[in-house]
Amino acid sequence: MAEIKLPEPIITDDAIVFGLLALCLGFIFYTSSIKKGFWKKFYSVVPAVLMCYLLPAVLSSTGVVAEHWETLDDNGTIINHSSKLYFVASRYLLPAALVLMTLSIDLKAILNLGSKALIMFLTGSVGIIIGGPIAILLVSMVSPETVGGNDFDAIWRGLSTIAGSWIGGGANQAAMYEVFKYNPEKYGAMVLVDIAVANIWMAVLLFGIGKTSKIDKWLKADTSAIEKLKVKVTAFTEKITRVPTLQDYIIMLSLAFTAVGVAHFFGNNISDYLVENIVAVANPKNFLSFLGSKFFWMVVIATIAGIILSFTNAKNYEGAGASKIGGLFIYILVATIGMKVDIAQVLENPGLIVVGLIWISIHALLLIIVAKIIKAPFFFLAVGSQANVGGAASAPVVAAEFHPSLTSVGVLLAVFGYVVGTGGALLCAYLMEIASSL
Repeated sequence: MAEIKLPEPIITDDAIVFGLLALCLGFIFYTSSIKKGFWKKFYSVVPAVLMCYLLPAVLSSTGVVAEHWETLDDNGTIINHSSKLYFVASRYLLPAALVLMTLSIDLKAILNLGSKALIMFLTGSVGIIIGGPIAILLVSMVSPETVGGNDFDAIWRGLSTIAGSWIGGGANQAAMYEVFKYNPEKYGAMVLVDIAVANIWMAVLLFGIGKTSKIDKWLKADTSAIEKLKVKVTAFTEKITRVPTLQDYIIMLSLAFTAVGVAHFFGNNISDYLVENIVAVANPKNFLSFLGSKFFWMVVIATIAGIILSFTNAKNYEGAGASKIGGLFIYILVATIGMKVDIAQVLENPGLIVVGLIWISIHALLLIIVAKIIKAPFFFLAVGSQANVGGAASAPVVAAEFHPSLTSVGVLLAVFGYVVGTGGALLCAYLMEIASSL
């Protein structure tokens, strides 16, 4: 009889699981709105958005819910099961959120932010590329078996998928998995390291947002362009703010989900055409392989749709709460991402967690050094990092924590992350292979 490695959770019905996630979000936002006593002190230390990851992670870690599980049929054969909540949130709600969050984008004002945002993003990418091989070298001095392995069990192959995720996103991660063919039975540990370490780093960034002014002062950063963008967008929002009607909500959702349909239609067709007609795109080893990702094209087209709408009267729907609806969709996505984390399983791989922590520390250190040299605001450091490590799901969340008007900066940088993700991850993987052989 086959052995079950992913036990069945207590609750397997997605409708009930979604209800639990909604309860978690409601509890967090209600308690975070209390401005006195225990909850005020609690949320002054633990950011609310971090709790939106952690509570679902607790449910997953205690076996109440799960994203994946296994059962046995009458013949003793393993049957794999999956929750569809993350798929729905990432394929339907995420692109809708991107449209609603870029609806009122001031493209000219964002361009006026200058080159520092792009420099910090690219610095983050370089930090991931060199951080992987350095982490392998350091850990190999103490525990060579942690970063060893032969052929398709070689740890560097598994770490290449994390590089893809941390420079670009899920599409780039999948490309690395296809290229280096890491042992699928061990791949789950890499996913856990990816999610756990990325969320730890995100928690650090979210904690730092509460101390932005002090950090910017230490960095000697010029935040005038960011402040001008905040003032301009806030003034525009106040000018068009109104009490939304049912008609407003229907039109906003119509615009968002029509764009989602368009993004899927053209994304699927563009992806299929490029894979079938361009050899470089069809080859997972080529840095252009990300162009064959349907998810990549979906995100890009949804973002372009939002930008196009920002040049029309549709941008006035920001006054009826367009970005707030987009924020709601993003937080649902955040909760489904939290479901992926099984804290107990993460703790079963302490060696790999150490590799991940060293890796992300190198990424962070390089960002801090460059930010100090070019006097970049902490906003550019945090969003540039999350556009790499978190992608389209996390960068807008972190940007919005600074100010809702800055959400679109996170969206645009995250899209750029998909573009450089595969090439950067391939370079990182080859460097890790060399480091593993030293």
